[in-house]
Amino acid sequence: MAVEAQRQPVSETKKAVAAVRRYAPEAIFAALSSAVLLGLAPIFGKQALREGMDIFALVVLRTGSAAIILWIVFAFRARQYLYIYPAGFIACATAGFINGVGSLMYYSGLARLDASLAQLLYTVNPLILAFMLRLDGQPISRLTLVRMIIAFPAVAYLITRGSEHSGQTIGMVLMLGGAFMYALHLAVTQRTLRDMPSQTVTLYTLTAMAITVLPSALAIRTPLTHTPSLAFFGAVGLTIVTVFSRLLLFVSVKRLGGLQAALLGLSELLVSVVAAFIFFGDKLTTTQWVGAIALMISVALVSREHDLRAHHISEGWLAWVYGVFERIRWPEREG
Repeated sequence: MAVEAQRQPVSETKKAVAAVRRYAPEAIFAALSSAVLLGLAPIFGKQALREGMDIFALVVLRTGSAAIILWIVFAFRARQYLYIYPAGFIACATAGFINGVGSLMYYSGLARLDASLAQLLYTVNPLILAFMLRLDGQPISRLTLVRMIIAFPAVAYLITRGSEHSGQTIGMVLMLGGAFMYALHLAVTQRTLRDMPSQTVTLYTLTAMAITVLPSALAIRTPLTHTPSLAFFGAVGLTIVTVFSRLLLFVSVKRLGGLQAALLGLSELLVSVVAAFIFFGDKLTTTQWVGAIALMISVALVSREHDLRAHHISEGWLAWVYGVFERIRWPEREG
């Protein structure tokens, strides 16, 4: 009996791993698609800022419009995703508030830096997230550690070598602060997604973000009525990118977990660098391209990961989220 009891958890683990691997290609595709869209975000954002749109006006317009679009689409096409438990709402509101503050820091930093350099700084978020999840008790595989060892020295080198803006400390600090907030919101949403559809989490997290950034409208110096029309093209592009990238991001976080989704999200750096070169003339040195290639290798190694499950630990600094949802059961619906 004891032997059977020991074998049962192992068997259940193997079944869980097999089930996740069956959905892994879709989750990986979602993560990479989200990364491509997120890689375009600083390009659209930089375009709007260069054409004269106020930083806070851009953040409010982008986040508020994205939330409104989701509400309209779900209200008419997918009402089942509007339902949320009070405890789930609290968790989504927490994640949205964190990411809302982070977005204000991100676009304030973007206004002071080149789009390519800003995105390079932002890619430290998986390292921050790995530290947070490790504190929370989540195991990290050896291959994941190897991928991080490959990726982050490359990012550090890209940031510190050959940049014309290495002296712009404020912009760098703001961008790193935004990366910290982004990682923290992923850690919270990974717990939240344990018992909730990713679409519901996207809707309420983005809504909380919009509410969080709304007071920043009081700091707008250039009203939208005085903003050049060309700036709105960047804002519209940024809004569209936000809607689809968020939906895809939380699908990947639900299936793979926050860390794997964030590591795959490093590919957004390459999109940003190439797009910044095409549209703004930003350039990387030869050594910086070597670092970019190292990032591609780190992303490609996800195909060798054995266990791509999203781990939900009942202990740790985020245990309150798990504890809340442990008592939640979705009611059965007909059909």
